[in-house]
Amino acid sequence: MAKTRTAFFCRECGNETPRWQGQCPACHEWNTLVEEPAAAKRKSAAAAGVAVSRMAPSQAVPVRLRDVEGTERRRWATGVGELDFVLGGGIVPGSVVLVGGEPGIGKSTILLQVAARLEGAELRTLYVSGEESAHQVKLRAERLGGQAADVTLLAETELDSILLHAAEIGPEVLLIDSIQTVYTPELEGAPGNVGQVRECAARLQRFAKQTGTAVFLVGHVTKGGGIAGPKTLEHIVDTVLYFEGEGGVDHRVLRATKNRFGGVDEIGVFRMTAEGLVPVANPSELFLGDRAARASGSAVVSTMEGTRPLLAEVQALATKASYGAPQRVSAGLDPKRLALLLAVLEKRAGIPFGQLDVFLNVVGGLRLAETAGDLAVAAALVSSVYDRPLPEGAVFIGELGLGGEVRPVGQVERRLAEAARMGFTAAYLSPRAVPRKPPAGIRAVGTEDIRSLVEKLFS
Repeated sequence: MAKTRTAFFCRECGNETPRWQGQCPACHEWNTLVEEPAAAKRKSAAAAGVAVSRMAPSQAVPVRLRDVEGTERRRWATGVGELDFVLGGGIVPGSVVLVGGEPGIGKSTILLQVAARLEGAELRTLYVSGEESAHQVKLRAERLGGQAADVTLLAETELDSILLHAAEIGPEVLLIDSIQTVYTPELEGAPGNVGQVRECAARLQRFAKQTGTAVFLVGHVTKGGGIAGPKTLEHIVDTVLYFEGEGGVDHRVLRATKNRFGGVDEIGVFRMTAEGLVPVANPSELFLGDRAARASGSAVVSTMEGTRPLLAEVQALATKASYGAPQRVSAGLDPKRLALLLAVLEKRAGIPFGQLDVFLNVVGGLRLAETAGDLAVAAALVSSVYDRPLPEGAVFIGELGLGGEVRPVGQVERRLAEAARMGFTAAYLSPRAVPRKPPAGIRAVGTEDIRSLVEKLFS
């Protein structure tokens, strides 16, 4: 019996090497190589695409762009408003969308809801379940209110069989749950390994482009927060969506980290209920609903998530250190950014943090990725040190420089309009960012630097 040839594959980039080494020679990441059976030699190039060969033209020829015929195809609305917003207006025919997230966060639930809405809009769908039996999927559909009764279900994990059934049914949308359970017998190794995930995703992508079928792939998330499988999986697909959510809360955030047909960093907010995921029309109200306005160490920032303004609460707690080395704990903000802001406050505002433990939290599981939250973080820290609440109805928008200066940020008018809509009456920001005509009901207060802000707030 011939011995199976093995090779080492990088979990990050999918690069193959004949022997193990500590660092991947392609992406230079450490300790990412795993040993798996190597791919078997294919008899012919056509053998790999036997299931889709009927739909593909016999030969592609190069053409000039001016000679390409066809017009832009209308997007398909999913019937879930927040998902359509994150996708950029709906599903693009022939696109491949990867939906990642931790187990139990709602990936399968939202795809089943989408399939039900599309069937209601007379768009054929095929839901492929590799993790649950047909009976289990039916039970989940009944919990959603029976809307998914017309969805066509296929409980299968072999890729050739999936593509064959898809070619016969001809769905507009194909949903795979999940890509880590799908395998092709042409490659050795268990489903979910680097080679299987990469090859199956590539063939599904070819199927989508050749037939115009939109393909949704569910991807599991590793302990490090990335989608399991090679990093090339995210390069193959057109759109990457991540489900985010904290344990103990009933809301979920769907974030686009890659989108060839729309904006990135767009978010959609959902609430998990017994009937499935329900879109939240007013996310700012959700994240500020339980805020104690007169508590010290609490500040509100108007941040931008893609093109959507969103109000978020930043909570800070500064207390005397119990041990020799003060703690710096941050949730929702880069710890290095927190260390930078603490240094600016100590140097430019004269507030010592050397003997204080500092804890920072962005409420609701959100994360502040942009620097427009610097001013709110600084205001919350100073409020906690002085143990005095910030002015009621105040919102903070601005970036802090190393010199303590408050720098302007973009899209101030939209941020102020969202704050005014939520009932805030004052906004502290850079003088260069103060609009000529602020939205009705809110006053824009120009602040040159962090020292002047502290004087205005706690004089």
